[in-house]
This record gives sequence, structure tokens and C-alpha cells, in this order.
Amino acid sequence: MKFGIATFVTDESIRPDVLGRALEERGFDSLFLAEHSHIPISRESPFPGGGALPRRYYRTLDPFVALTAAAATTSRLLLATGVALLIQRDVIHTANEVASLDLVSGGRVLFGVGAGWNREEMRNHGTDPRTRGALLDEQIQALKEIWTRDEAEFHGRHVDFDPIHLWPKPLQRPHPPVYVGGESPAALNRLAKYGDAWLPRAGTEPAELRRVRTWLAAQGRPDVPFTVFGASADERLLDGYAEAGADRVTFLLPTLGEAETLAHLDDLVKVVSGR
Repeated sequence: MKFGIATFVTDESIRPDVLGRALEERGFDSLFLAEHSHIPISRESPFPGGGALPRRYYRTLDPFVALTAAAATTSRLLLATGVALLIQRDVIHTANEVASLDLVSGGRVLFGVGAGWNREEMRNHGTDPRTRGALLDEQIQALKEIWTRDEAEFHGRHVDFDPIHLWPKPLQRPHPPVYVGGESPAALNRLAKYGDAWLPRAGTEPAELRRVRTWLAAQGRPDVPFTVFGASADERLLDGYAEAGADRVTFLLPTLGEAETLAHLDDLVKVVSGR
């Protein structure tokens, strides 16, 4: 089982170039960065974690800019979104951004996507929260068309464009893997139909990983990679994930300054090296 890091990089935290180099030096295989374009001040959507919304949510750097900075100081580290809010993005621009990052990084992108939770944020982008799942399904399909065809077109209910040229194409073939976040029935159906890997959040029990693995096999998808997102360093839980066949666990890294972050990473290295 491999180990990576999931975190929010902000204007107050360790720089992404410094973080990327530190992760690669310590043997972590991946960096998953969160995305929020903004947070509306007047909010109806409750924070899923409970309580007040942490300030890192409205100070988050653009993930593709941050991951490009991390790419420049590393050679092996996998560069991932965890998760990109594709439903709030123009799909053609995003296809270009992901392909560009994959090209300049030497083919190291993992593209994590999710349906999001902040309805006010979605609405500010013109996204109807009621149809965001259907939109995301079409966007994933459209991305793969753009990445794999010289003349790409897509005609759906929510995404519709006539044939286009778009280069660069991703360096990875056929394209960077799309990691589908979420554990709901809708998310799992999205994974089975359109995803390349699953990104269940911490708190998903190992028994659920085994159940989903069996269910995917019945859908004709027995070999989908699993990456557990944002886990703690709890040894019992890590053992459970390993026994359940998780391919990777990402530890949730607090959003801290450089010195505090490096010290925290050193503590995590001790957990990993003892396994």
C-alpha cells in the first residue's frame, strides 16, 4: 500500500514547491490538493465537518497553479486534485489545464473530481445544485473525448459542443486517470460507468471498501484502484485499509507554515516506516 498526502495549500501555508520537494524526499508518492474557488460569505450549506468553516477553505490556491509549482521541484511525485470541483469549471478550459499539467510534469497527473457540497458556491458559477451529478457525469465523458480524439465533440443535456481541436493531449495514454470522489450510490454509479479509480474519504470503513470491490466486480470493473482520502495515522485503521486491498492511503496534512509542516511530515514518515 502506497502513502500520499492530502491537504489545502493556501497563502498562509507552506509553499507548494517546497511541499512537493519535501514529500518526494520523504518517500510519499502523491500530493492531492483541494479546490474551492471562493466561499460565499452568506451561506446556507452547512460545513460537512461540523462547526465553523475553517479559513483554509476560502484561502485555497488554484490547484493547477500549485501543482505546477510542485511539479517543478519534483520528478516522481504524483500530482493530484482532491478534489477538483469540475461542476464549477468550464470543461474545455479544464481539459486544457489537466493536459498541460500532465505534459509539463512528465505524465504524473491524477485527476480527482467530486460533486461538491457548497450550494452557494456552485450557484455563483451558474451551476444548478439539483443537476450537478448529471452535469459531472457528462463532463467526465466530455473530458475523455477531448483528451483522446483529434476532433472531439460531445452532445449531452448539460454539455454540448461541436467538433473542436484542442492540444496538448495528455502525456499519459489514453489520459490521466479520473479518480471519482464520494461514497453515495450516485458516486459509486459514476465510478462504475465513467471513473478510473475511487477516492473514498476517511471514515469509510474497510468493510465498505470490500463491499464496493465486490460490487464493482459484478459491474465488470474488478481492477479499479482505491485511494483512501484524508486519513489519520491510526494504525488500526491503516491495517484495515491494507487488508481491504486499498492501493493507497493519503494522510490529511494540516494547513501550517513551513517549519510546522515539515515536522508533521517527519512524524508521518515514522508511521509509514514502521509498517
